[in-house]
Amino acid sequence: MDIREVLQFVEQVVYAKTGQHLNDLQRRIIEGTLKRQKYMDIAENYGCSFGHAKDVGYELLQMLSDVFDEPVDKYNLKSVLERQGNLNINFGNNSINSNSIGYINVCFDQRGDTPDKSQPVTPDFQQGKYQTKIETVGKLRQFGLSDEQIAELLGLSLDEVKQVDSDFY
Repeated sequence: MDIREVLQFVEQVVYAKTGQHLNDLQRRIIEGTLKRQKYMDIAENYGCSFGHAKDVGYELLQMLSDVFDEPVDKYNLKSVLERQGNLNINFGNNSINSNSIGYINVCFDQRGDTPDKSQPVTPDFQQGKYQTKIETVGKLRQFGLSDEQIAELLGLSLDEVKQVDSDFY
C-alpha cells in the first residue's frame, strides 16, 4: 500500500470518528513518521519551525491514539495502522495485498476479530465496542459504502447494519 492510500485510510477513519479532516502538516507528519524522518526534517520540508511540527505531531499522535483506541507514537505508527486497517504498508513495492471496497483498501482476516489483549473482556467493554461499530455505520454510508460492505468491514451481520436506519436515524 502506498503513502497516498495510507493517508486516505487515516483520513477516513479520523473523519468518521471526529468529523475533522487532516491538514497538510498532519499528513506530512504521518508520511514522514512512516519514513522514519525526524520532526526537524519534516519541519524543514514543510516550511515550518521544528517546535510547530513537534507540537502538531504530538497532538496528531494523541488524536490517533483516541481514534484507534490504543497508544500511538512515532515508533509504532506503522504497526498500529497495519493492525487497525489490516493493511499491508509497503513503500517502494507497488504490490497491494488487500481487497478494495470503494476506494478504501482493506485486507480482511477471515478468522474474525482478534481480541484486544490490553482491554478487559467484559460485557460492558463488548457492548461499547458494538455500539461504536453501530455508530460508524451511518458515517460509512456517507462514504458511499453499501450495507453489505459495511457489514463485512465492521464484522456485523447484514441485518444488524440494516436495523441501524430504523433504530438510530
